Amino acid sequence: MIGLAANLAGAVIGTVIGCLFKKRGISKRYENALYVAVGLAALGIGIENVTENLPKSHYPVLFIISLVVGALIGTWLNLDKHFTNLISKFGGSKLASAIVSETLLLCIGALSMVGPVMAAIKNDNTMLLTAAALVFVCSIIFGAGFGWGMLTVPPILLAWQGGIYLIAKYLSVDFFTGPVVVEISLVGGFLVIATAFSLLKIKDIKTLDLLPALFIPVIFFIIKNLTGWF
Repeated sequence: MIGLAANLAGAVIGTVIGCLFKKRGISKRYENALYVAVGLAALGIGIENVTENLPKSHYPVLFIISLVVGALIGTWLNLDKHFTNLISKFGGSKLASAIVSETLLLCIGALSMVGPVMAAIKNDNTMLLTAAALVFVCSIIFGAGFGWGMLTVPPILLAWQGGIYLIAKYLSVDFFTGPVVVEISLVGGFLVIATAFSLLKIKDIKTLDLLPALFIPVIFFIIKNLTGWF
């Protein structure tokens, strides 16, 4: 549990530090520079996730199906519009985009998915503590760029990592390992790239409408494990 606590603390403390910097006054020029920096970082991480996991995938069509089905579900539910309307009451559409971007950056990848599994089954917090350092730095940057609304992210991060931890410890040790992490990271990489395009103002992609795509690989592997198909 110490690894989960470290990630939560890193996210909260980092965001607060960033917000204090923002409160002292950051000119529009430097604020725009932060957006570009965060966008480039997101683009790099997204591309890394895709290029690293695509060769490892044993189901090369799954990520395409996940993105297509996820986009259809998200568009039908109008997730982006509902979330943006909710968040815009506090900080506008840029804040909504930033929350999605930071959430994806912190939650997608081996550190944030395999780390809780290692903590649950081996009491090894090394990966989670490494993740906490990255969380701390990212949270400072996002806090400085987008303000107090970014404190929405730490509870989401805790729910994500805590959920994986509980599943690994009490339900299925093997579920969040190997192929599952590869497929989720692959789909997540494309979503991180989509958020980067929005932050860099290359194209305004409604990333939240794509978010259900992350759950399609999970559903696929649940069906596979229960039925023995595929």
